[in-house]
Amino acid sequence: QSYEKLTCFFCTGELLLCEASTVYKYIQEDGSNRGTYGKLVCTNFKIAFLDDSASDDNEPQFKNKIVGENDITLQCVDQIYGVYDEKKKLLTGQLRKYPEKLIIYCKDLRVFNFCLRFTKEEEVKRIVSGILHHSQTPKLLKRLFLFSYASAAPKNTDGRNQTVMFDTLEDWRDELERTKGNVKYKVVTTNEGYRVSEKLPLYFVVPICVSEESILKYEGRGIPIWCWSCHNGAALLKMSAFPKEQDDIASQTQKAFLDGIYKTISKPPYELLKMDDLSSSLPSLQDIQTAYTKFKQLFLIDNSTDFWATDVKWFSLLESTNWLEIIRRVLKKAIEVAECLERQQTNVLLIEESATDLCCVISSLVQVMMDSYSRTKSGFQSLIQKEWVIGGHGFLDRCNHLHKSDKEEAPVFLLLLNCVWQLVQQYPPAFEFTETYLTVLSDSLYVPIFSTFFFNSQHQKDTSSGESLKTQSGPFRFLTVWDWSVQFDPKAQAFLNNPFYAEKPKPDKSQRKTARFKHQRQLSLPLTQAKTSMKRGFFREETDHLIKNILGKRIGKFINSSDELPNSFREFYDSWHSKPVDYHGLLLPRIDGPEIKVWAQRYLRWIPEAQLHGGGTIATTAKILDLMEEVQSLQEKMDEQHSQAVSGDVHSVPMLRNSARLSSLFPFALLQRQSIKPALPTSTWKDLEDEDDLVKRDDEFVDLSSDMS
Repeated sequence: QSYEKLTCFFCTGELLLCEASTVYKYIQEDGSNRGTYGKLVCTNFKIAFLDDSASDDNEPQFKNKIVGENDITLQCVDQIYGVYDEKKKLLTGQLRKYPEKLIIYCKDLRVFNFCLRFTKEEEVKRIVSGILHHSQTPKLLKRLFLFSYASAAPKNTDGRNQTVMFDTLEDWRDELERTKGNVKYKVVTTNEGYRVSEKLPLYFVVPICVSEESILKYEGRGIPIWCWSCHNGAALLKMSAFPKEQDDIASQTQKAFLDGIYKTISKPPYELLKMDDLSSSLPSLQDIQTAYTKFKQLFLIDNSTDFWATDVKWFSLLESTNWLEIIRRVLKKAIEVAECLERQQTNVLLIEESATDLCCVISSLVQVMMDSYSRTKSGFQSLIQKEWVIGGHGFLDRCNHLHKSDKEEAPVFLLLLNCVWQLVQQYPPAFEFTETYLTVLSDSLYVPIFSTFFFNSQHQKDTSSGESLKTQSGPFRFLTVWDWSVQFDPKAQAFLNNPFYAEKPKPDKSQRKTARFKHQRQLSLPLTQAKTSMKRGFFREETDHLIKNILGKRIGKFINSSDELPNSFREFYDSWHSKPVDYHGLLLPRIDGPEIKVWAQRYLRWIPEAQLHGGGTIATTAKILDLMEEVQSLQEKMDEQHSQAVSGDVHSVPMLRNSARLSSLFPFALLQRQSIKPALPTSTWKDLEDEDDLVKRDDEFVDLSSDMS
């Protein structure tokens, strides 16, 4: 009977594992212990709280059809704490005593507080043990819900939405032709059947002069693999390096092999070659993981008291994480590569041990900056497929989906999204997608419905799919995350598209637009030539209010850093920023001082204290979208009167009604609850009054019974 009552909340292939009734869920607010009673369940897909008092009132316009507001996928669980006599303790392994409260910290930075005092003792044991076992203990790949879902839904269609998957020979040939790289580079089929390496994709691109014998010799190591070609013919390449610890004979042989490769690709028709060992010029994966671990703790807020307690030391805490500095260094490296390709017309070869981590970050950023196609939604998705999914980034290990080794975990893909967000918020008209799209994409890392982020390589996916086929009555295909209709209805998907995207402008309007944005850019850039900006003082009176904003970063940290920008770099950087912006040309991020900001929408969305009631960027956006909707309506009426068909595609814009009820957490929630601020406002509260960036709330739980087979 209990199972029948819960089936309406299940996805296809989802099974109930354990449950507990009379669980009290606290509302993160002002420490008043207000909340609601309900049932806490654990399935092979998620942990879910079923609110007894739930209603459809104030249902948000933007909701996820798969993961609800009170749902936590098992892969999204970060840490679980128990409260014993008001003391928090990290829960691991077998428990001798069961807690009276359960606190679940999520990888998307949500925090859930459950009180178990009113729950039967046996149910407490089952639900706590079940949640710990299914979310924290190591598991086999085949135990992921990904396989259960695909097995139970064999007729799923693969909605690619014009995304190039790069799993066929034709896809690579088309990309070579698009970038005009087919004169000097070729697609090779040497790895068909994975006879070269299981880490390499079936098809990849190398210089025409590279022989099949060379590729086979060291399982693909030491071979320059093509990423992208610039309009001037210069190309971005990557290479998997040889292991550093080897005997002298092997090292000499490999050195001779590399020398031969370098000489071959340094001759005409190839441009000069510049090599960049990312393992020595960028932070290590361990440094990145350490910085992000510290950084995310700033946003895992249990209650209002904790929020205001950390307010007075916010900036020092933020700086001590080093996360924003890492983002700046990565963006700086991408600009250096862009300078070599664009101005020096030099080929750049990125070198890394596996060429599947930082190589993916830099190559993707360079393409976003230099290729306007990568700034469209389909182009960006195709880029992720090419450089990350097919390129062999170890999503399974780096996200630690199987909880097998913390040593392998590192937020490399999140680092890319954070860097892309910097560009999106600095140059909104240049991108067809929104920051909401990036936030949703980051959340999808932990949704085991899609195969996109749950394998280490194309070989691992193909092998797993092949083995699973043996148990199926008919063939099935894993879902790709790029089919957004699985998670969102058309109305919600509209929030992923930027209505202000600057499509190819007409010449007469272009000059006016670019001139305006140039002026804004000059106002916001710090005066890097002024000696006063190097001093310790950060909050100067004449500095733009965004510098004092919660998203700021100490300018002295950057300008006085040991890796000061070379003259050629600074000349290239300053020269570009002195000209009007071409939203379909090269884009260089601003990286000086406070220009590097916290991705507010992703990191502040669960903190009520950080929202602006009826304000923020969304207030301006709502007014503009209302005007756009009114103009569209008037145009349609005029067309009807003149009996003319509407020509061209009409932009689908989200309907933002009653904007006074919205908060800066939109589009993830309406204004649902208030937060009590201190009697004496502290520095952060004042900063938040000037907040300009969107912050968001989570999705809404919906009935998925219609999807069950």
